[in-house]
Amino acid sequence: QIPQFEDVKFEAASLLSELYCQENSVDTAKPLLRKAIQISQQTPYWHCRLLFQLAQLHTLEKDLVSACDLLGVGAEYARVVGSEYTSTKLMSFPLEFQLLLMERKLQEVHPLLTLCGQIVENWQGNPIQKESLRVFFLVLQVTHYLDAGQVKSVKPCLKQLQQCIQTISTLHDDEILPSNPADLFHWLPKEHMCVLVYLVTVMHSMQAGYLEKAQKYTDKALMQLEKLKMLDCSPILSSFQVILLEHIIMCRLVTGHKATALQEISQVCQLCQQSPRLFSNHAAQLHTLLGLYCISVNCMDNAEAQFTTALRLTTHQELWAFIVTNLASVYIREGNRHQELYSLLERINPDHNFPVSSHCLRAAAFYIRGLFSFFQGRYNEAKRFLRETLKMSNAEDLNRLTACSLVLLGHIFYVLGNHRESNNMVVPAMQLASKIPDMSVQLWSSALLRDLNKACGNAMDAHEAAQMHQNFSQQLLQDHIEACSLPEHNLITWTDGPPPVQFQAQNGPTTSLASLL
Repeated sequence: QIPQFEDVKFEAASLLSELYCQENSVDTAKPLLRKAIQISQQTPYWHCRLLFQLAQLHTLEKDLVSACDLLGVGAEYARVVGSEYTSTKLMSFPLEFQLLLMERKLQEVHPLLTLCGQIVENWQGNPIQKESLRVFFLVLQVTHYLDAGQVKSVKPCLKQLQQCIQTISTLHDDEILPSNPADLFHWLPKEHMCVLVYLVTVMHSMQAGYLEKAQKYTDKALMQLEKLKMLDCSPILSSFQVILLEHIIMCRLVTGHKATALQEISQVCQLCQQSPRLFSNHAAQLHTLLGLYCISVNCMDNAEAQFTTALRLTTHQELWAFIVTNLASVYIREGNRHQELYSLLERINPDHNFPVSSHCLRAAAFYIRGLFSFFQGRYNEAKRFLRETLKMSNAEDLNRLTACSLVLLGHIFYVLGNHRESNNMVVPAMQLASKIPDMSVQLWSSALLRDLNKACGNAMDAHEAAQMHQNFSQQLLQDHIEACSLPEHNLITWTDGPPPVQFQAQNGPTTSLASLL
């Protein structure tokens, strides 16, 4: 037996398995990994790494019980060979799966997170391993909070994570080499950790409505990814890139940069064309993004088709609730889909058996109810729903929902003739929308401020608001024309199979902007 040959053999098995997964041949990869695990027990580093890899495959197939079992085997093996570091890491990782298995029972999640945090903090070892464990745990904690839509509650953990990655960036890998081979096993290379921290920061900024900050960190992360991809073909880098683009596309649609968003949607399509597994993991998100783009350019039939396709493709509860909420907004705008709308609203009733534990999505469901009641002329009912949205969005700093709720409440008070109360809602809505910045809410708020000031006889303020409204209208109109003229605009008709490879040029916009103006 040549020791070096063992490393080559197990690395070959690991790489071949990754290749199979990229081709969506998970069933071919699993027996290969099982065989490698079976014969690698005398090689601690590879045994741990291969167990971890097989556990990841089970998570792809949503077989979380098998994934947890494998990680438990890995943790016990690491303990037997004397690697407290790897044992600690593998013991903490199943937390992520336990969170999913526990049906979102948050009261049971927090004690587990606390216990895991104590294990990590009490662990004694070299600085790089210690910080690597902390990043590992904090990423789990931050993503759990973001999944639950708790944007304000996550801030202390996110700050710790950012400080931790700064610390780990200053440490050199070769300062202290571990004596135990199993301790050489790292859950993620340091450079990948940096990108991951940028990614969760972007996720937080987008949910909180700090869209300029989201743009700043997306730029940093994508620059880092480009450098890494020159030297490293790891599939996780493409996954990071797609998730970053998905989030920044949503930001662009809010800030009134539809043409750029559409080009980035096309970029995601191109990345997915290169990897069947990436496409299978992100197809629902891609159609959801196209649905959001369709709403922004007032193509409601296409939006409905995109959201319906996304619902067919997703098994993720939070994404399902997000899609249903947006599809309900399409039916509300169309005004003649009452049967389908009532059916959807019943499935995302925030007052009764809401399907997910996300604070943000439940607040959004209250807003959609308020919007529907407003269009039905049931103003008192609308106010009740919107005040509930405001209460929830203020509790977790959900700035976009706050701005949307304020401007809609302002519109209701304006319709009811209560100009003073309307002004008290619209002014802070405009301030918040400018800070985000949210072009649609700015457009809506400026129109209301124009009409309010005109009704109150404030000619100068009315003129200023009218000028603002005209400026926002022109910006949106120009962007609308540019987006609809792009060849990529044809993506709105794609609802089946892999994304199209080529696009034919458009003659010009085929939709009206009247509803936006």
